[in-house]
Amino acid sequence: MQVTFLGTSSGVPTLTRNVSAMVLKPPQRSELWLFDCGEGTQHQFTKSKLKLSQIKKIFISHMHGDHIYGLPGLLASIGLAGRSSGIELFGPAPLKNFIDSCLYNSSCRLAYSLKFHKVENAAIHKETLFEDSELEVKTAPLKHRIPSFAYRVNQKTRPGRFDIEKAKSNGIPPGPVYAALQRGEEVRLEDGRIFSGKQFCGPPRPGLSMVYCTDTVYTESAIEISRQADLLIHESTYSFKETEMAYERGHSTATMAAQIAEKANVDKLILTHLSPRYTPGNQTCPNDLLNEAKAIFPNTQLAKDFLQIDVNKSCNCNSS
Repeated sequence: MQVTFLGTSSGVPTLTRNVSAMVLKPPQRSELWLFDCGEGTQHQFTKSKLKLSQIKKIFISHMHGDHIYGLPGLLASIGLAGRSSGIELFGPAPLKNFIDSCLYNSSCRLAYSLKFHKVENAAIHKETLFEDSELEVKTAPLKHRIPSFAYRVNQKTRPGRFDIEKAKSNGIPPGPVYAALQRGEEVRLEDGRIFSGKQFCGPPRPGLSMVYCTDTVYTESAIEISRQADLLIHESTYSFKETEMAYERGHSTATMAAQIAEKANVDKLILTHLSPRYTPGNQTCPNDLLNEAKAIFPNTQLAKDFLQIDVNKSCNCNSS
């Protein structure tokens, strides 16, 4: 599981930070999942090693412009590139009307399908938003000026590692039999011997988990959806000194993000969605927010555009 930040500023872009966008590459897949799509996101794709053509799913946290204004242009560019397979979009109920209106009024006709999923019911009733054989996505309501939603991606428990040498020592020929044993199935060989996959596989391996949480002020629902996550990506628009402003505008301080990470017992916290007021040379700069969070939750990192994180168990994460 790998995440790449394409936009880490809040409200407006800066010289070094574009507005909100983050890409998830699910494990063992060639597809990409996009979380939020601020203006200029498709330009950020061109500056990275990521490909627009690999986007399969898009998750929108809320309908503020710095999270959605890049979406119509990105969808149009994907269409102009000749895409034929569809894209699924998950987000608040107004998302479909916004996209439909933009495409209609710009006379843009896509050659591929868009399938919209409203997230409100799944968030309120704590239902699974998406699920297949390997992954599931949960969502939860946050506390912002307009409806806003967090997303959690869980990789399901995987079979234990297959011991090839042990299989060979038992005279089991390579091929489809190995795949069946790795899935934990029972197989019968041509000589009549019967083996169970449990004989050759280690203990089940717990899956990885990532939570994307923006925009919101401190709220218990953010803690609940983040519990035991390997990686929590949380907005940190303000410093502790602007706590009153954070509550007024429905945003988090670095302190709030760290408190949520601590109470949820996550492995690692990454701060994103920083106010453009915090730039190097100003009275308060991004490193001050990082230090503020680390005082509460030491395993904290500051996001920057094009930061790439490989999510792993226990240690969390390797970055580049």
